Amino acid sequence: MIKSMTLIVRKQGMSREDFERHWREIHAPLAKGVPGISRYIQWHIEGAHARQEQDIGVQIDGIAEVWYEDRAAMERAWGSEEMRALAHDRAQFIGQASTLLVSDELIR
Repeated sequence: MIKSMTLIVRKQGMSREDFERHWREIHAPLAKGVPGISRYIQWHIEGAHARQEQDIGVQIDGIAEVWYEDRAAMERAWGSEEMRALAHDRAQFIGQASTLLVSDELIR
C-alpha cells in the first residue's frame, strides 16, 4: 500500500467555509473518479495543539490522504485524464500544497 499525504493551505482570500465546501462537494467527487485510487480521505483541521517551544508556525487547512494498492496503481492514477482534471481543479481553491509519499507499518 502506498499513500500520499498532502498538506493543504486554502487559496488566499478564500473563506474557510468556501474552501471546505469546494473541497467536499466539487473536488472529492473528482478524486473518487480517478482510476488507481483505492481510498480518498479528507482531514479537515479543527484546531491544533502544540507546546509553545515546538510551534513551527505551520498553518494548514486540511490534509488529503490518498491510497494506492501499489506503485503501478499510483502511476496509472497520476497519468490519467481524471487526475489532470483534479489537478486543474486544485487551482480553484488551493493556494499551497505539499505532498509526501508514505508507506505504513503497523507496530504491535
